[in-house]
Amino acid sequence: MRNFAGVQELISNQTPEKSGQQQDFSGRDLRGIDLSGAKLRGINLRGANLAGAKLTGADLSEADLTQVNLSNADLSYANLCESCLWRSQCTNSNFWGASLCGVDFTEADLSYAQFIEASLIEAKLIKANLQAASLSGAILLEANLTEANLHSADLTWTNLTKANLLNANLWETKIIYSKLRHTIMPEGTIYKPEIMIIH
Repeated sequence: MRNFAGVQELISNQTPEKSGQQQDFSGRDLRGIDLSGAKLRGINLRGANLAGAKLTGADLSEADLTQVNLSNADLSYANLCESCLWRSQCTNSNFWGASLCGVDFTEADLSYAQFIEASLIEAKLIKANLQAASLSGAILLEANLTEANLHSADLTWTNLTKANLLNANLWETKIIYSKLRHTIMPEGTIYKPEIMIIH
């Protein structure tokens, strides 16, 4: 782990709640930083490199993470509600149990990421790359997955009620015991039965 003690203290102590203004850490190289449990609501990390960072349980709600690199980062149980991760790089990232309500993952690379039991209610995943991602037990109620790539993704026990999968790629996607009530399917039809089981 690289020594980021100074940066950690700076970021943790200069959050909007304490400084009265949004802190700007855009474009910073923060690879491998440990900010577990940090209060970073509304922080600007646009274009920052957070590859391999540890953000377990951190509050990143309403943060600007546009085009950020979060590859191999640990965001388990973090709060990213209403954050913008447009075109972010999150390959192999861990979002296990994270709160991602209203998050914007438009055109993000989420391949091989872990979203097990995460809450993605009303999340924007338009044209997102979710190839081989695990969304087992995740809640995607009213999520927008238009044109998303879900090739080989795991959607076991996933709640996709009222989700939009129009033109999404579901090739070899694992959909077992998933809730698809009123879900818009890739061809535009609305799936009405409560449970879909595919073996």
